[in-house]
Amino acid sequence: MCGMTPIIVLLLGALGCAGQAQTNDEIRVEAATSRIGEQAARILARAIQFRTVNPPGDEAPLAAYLAGLLEAEGIEARAIPTPSGESKLGRAAVWARLPGTGERPPIVLLSHLDVVPANPDEGWDADPFAGVRRAGEVLGRGALDAKGVAVVHLLALSELARRRVRLSRDVVLLATPDEETGGRDGAGWIVKERPQLLLGAELLLTEGGGIHVDPAGGPDSWQVAVSEKSPCWLRVATHGRPGHSSVPDPDAAVPRLLTALDRIRRQQPPLHVVPEVARMFRALAPLAPAEDATGFANLADALAFDAGFRGRFLAEPAYAALVRDTVAITVLRGGPRTNVVPAEAAAHLDARLLPGRACEEFSRELADLATDTGAELQTLLSFASASSPVETPLYRAIVATARARDPSAVVVPRVLAGFTDAHYFREIGITAYGFVPRWQRRGEQRGVHGPNERVSVENLERGVETLVAILEQLD
Repeated sequence: MCGMTPIIVLLLGALGCAGQAQTNDEIRVEAATSRIGEQAARILARAIQFRTVNPPGDEAPLAAYLAGLLEAEGIEARAIPTPSGESKLGRAAVWARLPGTGERPPIVLLSHLDVVPANPDEGWDADPFAGVRRAGEVLGRGALDAKGVAVVHLLALSELARRRVRLSRDVVLLATPDEETGGRDGAGWIVKERPQLLLGAELLLTEGGGIHVDPAGGPDSWQVAVSEKSPCWLRVATHGRPGHSSVPDPDAAVPRLLTALDRIRRQQPPLHVVPEVARMFRALAPLAPAEDATGFANLADALAFDAGFRGRFLAEPAYAALVRDTVAITVLRGGPRTNVVPAEAAAHLDARLLPGRACEEFSRELADLATDTGAELQTLLSFASASSPVETPLYRAIVATARARDPSAVVVPRVLAGFTDAHYFREIGITAYGFVPRWQRRGEQRGVHGPNERVSVENLERGVETLVAILEQLD
């Protein structure tokens, strides 16, 4: 058939003989890429079908499935049981190791297995846990965040093993539970209780950054997250006399809470440009509209003295969130019945603080706003922000790979408005970057934590090949 060996015929399948004029090497490359894409789509679709909504998580069955795939490729792998807390369901991480020569310290590929809830009635085109494949995409909760990342990492290890590539570093795969609720019983637990699984690693790649495609045809930006805002999750509670709602009390718990929340919502934190954010926008300046390029290159001065630039910059929510602390009201709890005035009302706040800002200080400032309401603030989750340097072999490997694959691309050291599990590893001295080789246009990330989360098979294919190239370049 077309002059090919039986193995190539099997790999190409339905591709037919259209490539008759191609060389054997070109045919093998196309066949391998087709195989990677099909594998990735199949594995991701199956991974989505494991309901790992956190809480409660129940990641153990998925961990066992992925570990089994790696073991079938001859790669050392296992599911690592992790704390389950009050849940009666099993929780676990996937750990795997592809050995290198040991000349250099290992690198860790980090992802997570848990996902946020998904309600089929909230705009989904299909069951979010069916793992639907159609039109060259895989749709479902976790396709982007972060089961798709785990699949790319898994297949990168498999490809290195298949190609018999022996790097100077061990490559450690780690896919953890519990990231969506802070990671304390996942990555945090492993760093504290099972550090031997990291094998003395000095570098780590995880979610957070990616490749931004300019819809106007300009250069792509390879955005590598080197820092992130820190979470300051708070519970605000007010109290009052309970009773029957037929006799309203303006001093009751719910009105007190609404007053406190309204003040918190209206407060406007000052603008502040931290060094990491200034560096990020300097790198983005060549990609900015002409009227904003100078402002990007000198962000602090432009925000302070150029009203026109300041208005345009702050009108972009993703930019505005990087130059001030933010707070969102996310949970409200009051009475259980319409005709009952509750003794307590409470809300949860999700605050994200700039590097260098302390949650304790921020919490005191909010408490001062609502002193006369009797509001009490309790910290639910917080940790300090940490940054990774850019003068490292891994950052240089990403830059070199970007230039080799797209000479016009711009590599940007990014600060995330959100947070990942990377901080647990930065805290013990590991250089951690958020970067997934995934090409996306503006708006395509909206499926993360929203309806119709999806990823293209092409992105999965290119992601595996690009990650392998980065690891080989790092060598």
